Amino acid sequence: MDLKAESDDNLDCERPAPIEVFASRSTLHGIAHMFTYERVCIKRCLWIVFFIGSFSFLVLVCVDRVQFYLQYPHVTKLDEVTAPMMTFPAVTFCNLNAFRFSRVTRNDLYHAGELLALLNGRYEIRDTHLVEESVLETLKVKADFLTFKPRPFNMREFYDRTGHDIKDMLLSCYYRGVECSAEDFTVVSQHVHNRVSLCLCCGTARDI
Repeated sequence: MDLKAESDDNLDCERPAPIEVFASRSTLHGIAHMFTYERVCIKRCLWIVFFIGSFSFLVLVCVDRVQFYLQYPHVTKLDEVTAPMMTFPAVTFCNLNAFRFSRVTRNDLYHAGELLALLNGRYEIRDTHLVEESVLETLKVKADFLTFKPRPFNMREFYDRTGHDIKDMLLSCYYRGVECSAEDFTVVSQHVHNRVSLCLCCGTARDI
């Protein structure tokens, strides 16, 4: 009899606690009312309905906020200010053709021919099959260095001399009904795609 009682006690210790015990000790709001020893079925059903409804609403709100976040919303705010007299804006434009071939001299070609992708390291014309015939004939004449004596070369002077003229590029310019001309623009240097390009800017410190 003692052995049987001891074995029954061991089984009771290994048996898990009922759900009602867990619910009564849990801090989760409402679960203690859903799993209770009381036999009032209506009260338990109401708590179950409230709990499921609250949990479903929580999931719905979380899903909605996650979807809203994945849309990456943004707000753009614009303020419109009326000014009777505006300062002339800074207008800058660049010609991606860094130099004019017609202005390149034999001395320029000798010093910067490889840099301009016109000659190779042996002072020979590169990719002759890609060059137009008229340009190729002129290039052959300028690339003849047999009796040529090179002179000093300055890269800044080269770009200032061979760069495109604002008078050739500026077709028309008007601001507030007043005509502006090439004299309103100044030459600036700017690196475009690791190349020097002639850029012209009309400054902001003048009213027209």
